Amino acid sequence: MIIKSSDFVTSAVNPFQYPPPDFPEIAFAGRSNVGKSTLINTLVNRKNLVKTSSTPGRTQLINFFIINEQISFVDLPGYGYAKVPVDVKKKWGPMIETYLSKRENLRAVVLIMDIRRVPRQEELNFINWLERFAIPFILVVTKTDKLSKTKQIKQHTIIADTLAADKNNLILFSAKTRKGLDHVWTAIQEKIK
Repeated sequence: MIIKSSDFVTSAVNPFQYPPPDFPEIAFAGRSNVGKSTLINTLVNRKNLVKTSSTPGRTQLINFFIINEQISFVDLPGYGYAKVPVDVKKKWGPMIETYLSKRENLRAVVLIMDIRRVPRQEELNFINWLERFAIPFILVVTKTDKLSKTKQIKQHTIIADTLAADKNNLILFSAKTRKGLDHVWTAIQEKIK
């Protein structure tokens, strides 16, 4: 996709703070520090549309962006980071669940995982939840440039087996080399038709 514009719209906690559901929406979810912000920035060819941080757990609101005045990207808070205060963690679950279950223009969720980590129960629960609510999802495995080709192949298989997913349904991605960028865009465009 040729990106002509990409803009931050708003941050929200409650549905009344969401922007109007005027465009098909793609949400980005995953464990803290898997590269959600970096993936979005790479997709829209911008360095700082979405703020990135080396400190996990920084995104604590639902952040909305508009791309080409045609599609909305939504950056969801990362989950699974131990150092986030307990009261903040308790708010995240209901906040994200409300968004995912109530947003009528949501077309799919991009679930992002780090290739160096084996998916845990949080990822399995998240996929089960999406399936239960019939929300389509796209599986993206990031940071592939951090491993050798041999280790990438091994981890790709382990992740697919852990998720009981077809390896062909896991998009391998690297922001550094831009590997998988076209595949992610193709998967998104199929969901917003």
